[in-house]
This record gives sequence, structure tokens and C-alpha cells, in this order.
Amino acid sequence: MSRPLEGLTVLEFSQFLSGPYAGLRLSDLGARVIKIERPEVGDLCRKLYISDTDLEGDSTLFHAINRNKESFSANLKDTNDLELVKKLIAKADIITQNFRPGVIEKIGLDYESVKQINPQIVYGSISGYGSNGPWKDLPGQDLLAQSRTGLVWLNGNGGEAPTPMGLAVADMLAGHSLVEGILAGVIKRFRTNEGCHIETSLVEALLDFQFEVLTTYFNDGNRKPVRSKYNNAHAYLSAPYGIYKTKDSYVAIAMTPLPKLGELLDLEFLKNLHDQKIWFTQRDEIKKQIGDWVVNQSTQEILNILEPADIWCAEVLDWENMLKHEGFKILDMTQRIKSLDGLDIKTLRCPIRVDGEIFKSDLAAPKVGQDNEKIIKEMEL
Repeated sequence: MSRPLEGLTVLEFSQFLSGPYAGLRLSDLGARVIKIERPEVGDLCRKLYISDTDLEGDSTLFHAINRNKESFSANLKDTNDLELVKKLIAKADIITQNFRPGVIEKIGLDYESVKQINPQIVYGSISGYGSNGPWKDLPGQDLLAQSRTGLVWLNGNGGEAPTPMGLAVADMLAGHSLVEGILAGVIKRFRTNEGCHIETSLVEALLDFQFEVLTTYFNDGNRKPVRSKYNNAHAYLSAPYGIYKTKDSYVAIAMTPLPKLGELLDLEFLKNLHDQKIWFTQRDEIKKQIGDWVVNQSTQEILNILEPADIWCAEVLDWENMLKHEGFKILDMTQRIKSLDGLDIKTLRCPIRVDGEIFKSDLAAPKVGQDNEKIIKEMEL
């Protein structure tokens, strides 16, 4: 089966995580993605380690988000290299870039300049905080974006320090948003024969991520979110929502009518709590009472009661146990990718299915400039 984006060529002037994450997804769906990298050094993410594992000079993070791409090395400050890149632009369909505002303009590869070369180009930009305003020149880094958007005040227990999410959510969500915009731009091009400039930023992606709770904040008198002091999981949801320690592990219980939970677990203090306002106003006290009972039961004992009654609950799995579970295995989410020099890495596949088919590719991230000769010859640069 052909992939939906086969035939489209992407030039990736992006590094670190957000832009390359967008390129990863476009590549998974069939686009040809060519990374434009600085000679020898390449994408700085090659040396951005999130563990002490080194894969023949490149980090695991780099391989995770740059598999199935080609690398074309070019010094954008060198006139000859820049001319080669401009010839590539003339043959491309999509560009992604995540330079700080003003940098790409100095190079002469901003959207208005590129549009003169290729009017049909769909040009995608990711910044930290947009192209205007007092934040625009600040470092566009994930933790900093989480901190500036208030997201960190939704995590962790009430009364404790603001807590960032344990993933680079700003980068990944901005990458997702860019892909959505790019695909819309491609459809526009098919209809009108004209390209467009797609823009997003880390902060916009995180604000959109919080659209439900911010909408609540806008419309309920600007009351700040109040994190539960006991097993906080969602600052805007009532008891019993949270993760509870059991005798042998942990169990998650989501939105559930408290009287029903009381009947199932034979907890008298819950059986008559029919006034849902109390579920919010006495949230912490109720959750603490539930927790005091749950901690004396095994996880499986609780699941055996709640699951048959269609209560929203789940065992809290660590990676080791999740990977062993049949629920994970049946998804066929892993794949092995290999480099030209024999490097063999286990990673995850694209999470999207098309007509029931999953997409895998066994090509690892490229070496810097690995594909220069092939691309120059093939595209007659």
C-alpha cells in the first residue's frame, strides 16, 4: 500500500525536537524528508542526550525523531551552498524551520524570499513565542514554555511547587500543530495552485492544550485552578479522580458517581453523597478516605470489583509491565531501524493507521551529509 504523502518532498531546516518531530510524522506518512544540516556538526540534537547512551556519535533522542530522513549538508552562509539549497527549494513541496525570529530572514530563506523561488511552497515555521511581542527573542525551550503558560500549576499536589510534565510536551504538540497546518496548506495548494505560510509556536500549542480548563477559567469568574492536596490528577475534576496506592501497586480511578462507588466497595461514607457539589468542595477529604481504604486492598481485588461494573479504572503500569501486557503487544508499536553502517535500534512506529494498515520503516537517522551526492545527482542541482 502506498503512503498518503508519497510524492511530496520536505526540506527540514529544523533542529532539536519540535520541527524534526513534524518532519518525522510527515516522513512516516510517506513524504520524502531531507534534513538541511550544517557540515560536520549537523542538527544540534545529535548531541542532546537524555541518557548516557551514545549510538555511534549520535544521541538516542536524535535517532528517535530523525529516522527515515535524508541528510543534505550545507553551510547557509556560503554562497555556493546557499545556491544549491535554493535549487532544492525550487523542487520541494514543503519547508519546515524553527529558527528564532529574525534568523531565517538574515539568511534570506524566510517565506517571502522562498515564495519568489517557489510560489507553491507550503512553508511551516515553529517559534518559541510567536514572531512579535516581548517574548519573541527569548529561548524557545520546552520547560520555559510550560512555565510561561501556567501548565505547571495543573500538575503535582496542591500546596507543593508547580510541577512540569515529564515530557517535552510543548515541542511535540507544536510539531503536531505544524503538521496539521501543513496538511491543510497542501490541500489549499492542490485547490488553488498557491502555497502558504503555516506558523505556530510552543506557547500557542500549550495554550491550545489547555483550552478546556482555560475556557472554564475565562467563564467562571477567573477562579484559579485548585490542585487536590491528595493524589492530584486534574485540578478541575472532583473526587474520586486520581491515582491511589494499593497494597501491592497503584490503581487509577476516573470520573465515577461516588454513591455507586460506595455501593460497590461497601464504603458507607460514600453511599449518601448524592449532592455533586460536595464531590468538589470536599474533594480532598473524600479522596483521602477512599485512599485509606484502597491502600489495604490489592490492585487486582479492586479491579475485580470495579471493572465488571464498568467503572473507569485501570492498573497503573510501569514501562516494564506495560511492555509485557497483551494490550500493548497486540498494537505492534515497536520497530527496528538500521543505519547504513549496521547500527540497529529499537524504537516506536507511527501511531496512525490508514485503511487498517500500520506504517513502519527500518531506516535509521542519517549521518551528516550522507545523501549530498545522491540528491545533487538525482535533482540535477
